[in-house]
Amino acid sequence: MTTMRKFICDLGAGTATFSPCGRRERPALVAFVAAFAFLSPALAGDLNDYPTSARADYVFACMKANGETRQALEQCSCSIDVIATILPYDRYVAGETVASISQQAGQIGGMMRNTTSAQDALKELRRAQAEAQIRCF
Repeated sequence: MTTMRKFICDLGAGTATFSPCGRRERPALVAFVAAFAFLSPALAGDLNDYPTSARADYVFACMKANGETRQALEQCSCSIDVIATILPYDRYVAGETVASISQQAGQIGGMMRNTTSAQDALKELRRAQAEAQIRCF
């Protein structure tokens, strides 16, 4: 018995609904469960790297701009989920920071408006937001 199969057998020990141990007719099921068990934490981590507070801030601001309705809640939640699939959190923060600071008058705002790397971060955020707009609204 392979280590993976033993692991699954140990998980299912004592349950009547799933017991692949000793059964040769379910190797595909064992492989599926094993793949899901080991891939799902990695996928969840990749898809949920935004802190809850950042998602809530985005949804709150989006709802203020789009109306405080149930439909706006669903669309705004969808929007941040799409953005999270496109941009890692650190690049999202960089884009949001540039967007915020570039609105300021004076030297600091000018630096953000005139720096190539800052403009690239802002463009990347705007592209992700445009994609979210298309998919969710």
